Amino acid sequence: MTKLQGNEIQRLDPYKFMATVGKRVIHPGGRASTEALLARVTKPGGRVLATEFFWRQSPTAEAREIFLGEVCPGLEFDTDNDWVRIYEAGGFTEIRTQTGPFEMMTARGFVSDEGLLRSVGIMGRVMARRANIRKMTWLMPRMAKAVPYLGYIVVAATKRG
Repeated sequence: MTKLQGNEIQRLDPYKFMATVGKRVIHPGGRASTEALLARVTKPGGRVLATEFFWRQSPTAEAREIFLGEVCPGLEFDTDNDWVRIYEAGGFTEIRTQTGPFEMMTARGFVSDEGLLRSVGIMGRVMARRANIRKMTWLMPRMAKAVPYLGYIVVAATKRG
């Protein structure tokens, strides 16, 4: 398995991989150019598996502004149909998606994802510094307003041969 950091993916040879896995991989040129880049480094007939964030339902204006304006400025979200169109435009076929709620940002989801012991350790590190407590005190009420609208999408696709 090849794990890439930073902008290393931009320097890869075309058709290097038979399978490419991405997790919220964003290229400086935007989402569409990211998928085109994944298409460039995936061999014809190769498979891509990627996870992205998306809006499960249209957020309220307040939730959208809080999340995209304050918590994650500059981040863009799309619907599941938008992601399918982006991958199609990037040269992929046989596109399948699976969606689910973005539960990690809830207390139950966080503990489920991290496990009880690791969750306690993370919270201990957060509580060890006043600056971290201030950040979490600022962040969590804002996230709580956006989480009901957020989800993840897993995209599986094949590079056109």
